[in-house]
Amino acid sequence: MKLLLVLTVTLLLARVTPATKCWGKLGNCRTTCEENEIFHILCGTEAKCCVNPKYVPVKTKFRTRKQGLNSAV
Repeated sequence: MKLLLVLTVTLLLARVTPATKCWGKLGNCRTTCEENEIFHILCGTEAKCCVNPKYVPVKTKFRTRKQGLNSAV
């Protein structure tokens, strides 16, 4: 009887659904991100795409229109 109980619990634990992938399969959709991850985009209605910071693109300098016109002259 105990063997049947152990087998049942083991099978139920093995059937846990994997997290949905996002950000080109580098992130996981979760309701809360882990400590070493950052939230970057949304996955659906309530899930966040949790990504390791090394995979998130670096912000570039914003070039204003005035700078663009002066550099062209």
